[in-house]
Amino acid sequence: MPSPHVPTALTIAGSDSGGGAGIQADLRTFAAFGVHGTSAITALTAQNTRGVDAIHTAPTAFLRAQIEAVLGDFRVGAAKLGMLATPAIAQAVAGVLATRPRLPVVLDPVLVATTGARLGTQALVAGLRRRLLPLATLVTPNIPEAEALLGHRIASRDAMPGAARALRDAGARAVLLKGGHLRGSEVSDLLLTADGEHWFHQRRRRGEFHGTGCSLSAAVAAGLALGRPLEDAVEAAIHFVQQAIIAGYRPGKGALLVLDHLAAAP
Repeated sequence: MPSPHVPTALTIAGSDSGGGAGIQADLRTFAAFGVHGTSAITALTAQNTRGVDAIHTAPTAFLRAQIEAVLGDFRVGAAKLGMLATPAIAQAVAGVLATRPRLPVVLDPVLVATTGARLGTQALVAGLRRRLLPLATLVTPNIPEAEALLGHRIASRDAMPGAARALRDAGARAVLLKGGHLRGSEVSDLLLTADGEHWFHQRRRRGEFHGTGCSLSAAVAAGLALGRPLEDAVEAAIHFVQQAIIAGYRPGKGALLVLDHLAAAP
């Protein structure tokens, strides 16, 4: 007999033609958590395990139509924002989400692809700070993304708490600052909320993995859609991504590895 209610999450992000990141990774993550996945596509990318070849952005009116179609029908428990591509897209998304102030929003400020290709301009960075950080329940930048948002370097783990506080001061209610780009045999992530700091430490895995940030933010959104407290959702998401990395594989000819989301299903 069908369940009367399956928790639902919405991803607003770009499509990855190689299937390793973006909307594709988000929907696999939602499914792994037993959450119904809905989507609004901000951009189409031509990419694979070697890099990003081209980006085609969605018209803002059509993007708004996608989001409103989902929110007007489904009981969405959380939204995850990924690649927004242009200031106009960021403004359009902010405009719709501002009408849903109770909707938990996980903002993954996708500005640079794993291969190093830039996916956003300084104008987009400014738009994210001004319009979307104040709407975010949680923002999940890696070190380069946090540096872009703050305008200064984060050279060590000791600098992470100050950077996280600056992002909270800019409007985000909570910050998960990911330390994977810093050197060391251990990866340290910092969750900063109104209740204080919470550190997560994992052994660094060998290889260059594609879609880890997308999958992590989607997993947090899935946890929030399931009704979990933020700290619990973040802890479960970090564990999920670690297990998906361990089970990761190389599907293409390039160096990038992708995550096995279903092998990591909770």
